[in-house]
Amino acid sequence: MHKPYFFSLRPRYFLSIASLFFVFLLQGCNKSPSPTSQPPTPLVGVFEVRSETVSVFTELPGRVSPLQIAEVRPQINGVIQKRLFIEGADVQAGQVLYQIDSALYKAALDNALAVLAKSQANLEAIKLKSQRFQELVKINAVSKQDFDDVDASYKQAQADVQASTAAVQTATINLSYTQISSPISGRVGISTFTPGALVTANQANALTTVQKLDPIYVDVIQSSSELMRIKRALDAGILKRAGKDTVKMKLILDDKIVYPLEGKFQFSDVTVDAGTGSVTLRAVFPNPKQDLLPGMFVRAVLEEGVNEKGLIVPQQGVTHDARGNATALVLNSESKVELRTLELGEAMGDRWVVKNGLKPGDLLIIDGLQKIKPGVSAQVAPKESKPMTSGDAAPPPSAQAPK
Repeated sequence: MHKPYFFSLRPRYFLSIASLFFVFLLQGCNKSPSPTSQPPTPLVGVFEVRSETVSVFTELPGRVSPLQIAEVRPQINGVIQKRLFIEGADVQAGQVLYQIDSALYKAALDNALAVLAKSQANLEAIKLKSQRFQELVKINAVSKQDFDDVDASYKQAQADVQASTAAVQTATINLSYTQISSPISGRVGISTFTPGALVTANQANALTTVQKLDPIYVDVIQSSSELMRIKRALDAGILKRAGKDTVKMKLILDDKIVYPLEGKFQFSDVTVDAGTGSVTLRAVFPNPKQDLLPGMFVRAVLEEGVNEKGLIVPQQGVTHDARGNATALVLNSESKVELRTLELGEAMGDRWVVKNGLKPGDLLIIDGLQKIKPGVSAQVAPKESKPMTSGDAAPPPSAQAPK
């Protein structure tokens, strides 16, 4: 029968193990505890929020429409003989665009002139007879009835002359209508009829369209609630009008390019659209190069007014949380990092207009954001001295210290 294993160990092995354990115990007792190391306070760059005068803008969808538009239609019946314009060209008011066959209308005018001449000759004869009867009736050489008959014939002859004159004027007008002219100055569009086509007076289809493009209208849509908010802000003095009489407006085209010329607000519609709850605002823009064409969709930037106590902060100090809310970190008076939720206005270059969430004097953290979080302590980093750039001039040799 074998003995247990631990009984087979010799006494000198127990002594060795006990000695090693005693040495380790002494080393653990003699080791002094190390002091707890504190991480350094992070340094951050800040921007001191200050109030300044800020122009308040609103960006609204808009559509371009011509200042004047005229649909050219014939006022008589006839066949088009000539088209006297180039499609897409600029035309002047009164310029002839179409020529209608005028033979029938010239003949009608000649006939009216002949009838007028006949009426005038008959009037002259009746006039002389009436003058003679007027003297004879005084001496009873003719009866009063004969004089009345002659006088009535004279008045009828006068009426015939007036009717013939009116017929001549009508025939003259109809003959002038054989030349269809542009009623306004502007750019002419596509011709929907060609020479040889039969046209009728007051037909449904226009021959062509002329539009005045300089200046030009831009109609923008704004909600009635937003319009009332602006009016209340102006009445309360929060906003002040940028100008005495006019409100300026800028355009952003479809390709994100800003239209170089400013427009002026003209009027707003007096009726709110029942379906959309919006109001149409109209502005007039100069269009010398005719870059703006009717039907174009644009973004109109409307200057609502001026906020003399506006807040503008760098965009690098503003972030957005998972819900899309704008947030910022602020260093408060106790040197603690504080999280703020902001209400932003429009962007102005690389800065944001802040409507709510900050106040003048706040220290907005713009640098070192990756080293901090809300609730921790932080210090404002000292301003570094500006290094000399390559554009700075070196001192002249005469100003250098002698070696």
